[in-house]
Amino acid sequence: MKLIFDDQTFSFELLRTMGYTAFGGADVGECLSTAYRIEEGNFESWYEEWLKTAIRVHQEAEESNKQGCKTSAREFYLRASNYYRTAEFFLHGNPGDKRILETWRLSQSTFRQALSLLDQHWEIVSIPYEDTELPGYLYLAGNHPGPVLIVHGGYDSTAEELYFQVVISALERGYHCLVFEGPGQGSVIREQRIPFRHDWEAVVTPVVDYLTKRPEILSDKIALMGISLGGYLAPRAAAYESRLAACIANDGLFSFQVGAMAGAIGVNVSGNSDLSSSETENFIASIMAKDTGIRWGIENGKFTFLATSLEELVHKTEPFTLEGVAEQIKCPVLVCEAEHDHAFAGQPEQLYKSLRGPKTYLKFTAEDSAEEHCHFGALKLANHRIFTWLDHVLNK
Repeated sequence: MKLIFDDQTFSFELLRTMGYTAFGGADVGECLSTAYRIEEGNFESWYEEWLKTAIRVHQEAEESNKQGCKTSAREFYLRASNYYRTAEFFLHGNPGDKRILETWRLSQSTFRQALSLLDQHWEIVSIPYEDTELPGYLYLAGNHPGPVLIVHGGYDSTAEELYFQVVISALERGYHCLVFEGPGQGSVIREQRIPFRHDWEAVVTPVVDYLTKRPEILSDKIALMGISLGGYLAPRAAAYESRLAACIANDGLFSFQVGAMAGAIGVNVSGNSDLSSSETENFIASIMAKDTGIRWGIENGKFTFLATSLEELVHKTEPFTLEGVAEQIKCPVLVCEAEHDHAFAGQPEQLYKSLRGPKTYLKFTAEDSAEEHCHFGALKLANHRIFTWLDHVLNK
């Protein structure tokens, strides 16, 4: 599914941003006009043009707020938040770039300004985790105890973005929703500098602990959804956290080992290879120069894993596999697949086959208009099917 750009990565990220139009996170004309100004494959051009749009929409929000136009201000703030997030997306090649924090903080602050203009109940929460805290948002669908869906993203999403992707749909269907950022994600990597970890149960268990103390939550109806890389992280947590009533892998991911992915593009990652050799580095650089997806994937990997080299990134992602783990999951699992997933083709099926407990496989196709990674562009349909499954599993 190509949108404006021939470059697959740029096309997909535009689809991702524009897909939130259905939930108030974008407007079609704003996205298209921004995209037409961007030089294809140019990360700086991407940043500059999305920043211009974000600033303009942000200014509209501020003016509306001053005039007391609550609804308009909220709508503008929400879109500005998404556009700031999009602008920041390709900046991670230089972790010291001050624009990363500046732009991300604008995305967060505009989102929170929008929340302050919402009528529904929400809270900014801090969840105790080891010697620090994990940030999140708790959204309540009503005043009575009810089921809750925990949602976390993956390799690159933020807690604010997940409001558009999942939270609105959850609330409409009567689910409380707790969205949080763990190691390697959002503010945890940007401000606390805590990288990803493979044993995600160490992250989810404190979140479940927190929820079981909340009177609004039915403790026997706590479900977990992981998105993108979260399609590995959530099942990993479910294998060891027995209080989860259901797990959703959107989309399913059996392993996230950069070594295997590097091998698939011709990089020698055998035991006696030297990934730091000038020959290998030059080869990788040549591939990154031609392929924006590979370039972004490696740069973001170094950023979120605090790796200084591809060799270190390969080493740090080696434990990211559900081999010998998936079969331990006892709660019902929904494994989603996107027919033309550019990121993890074949992985959902591998995860599904390894599960031994109750399981459901849900494939989204081009005919559904939902074939892209995590079904961007068809989130209304995806959420309908996912929550239909969850309603059945939780007897809601």
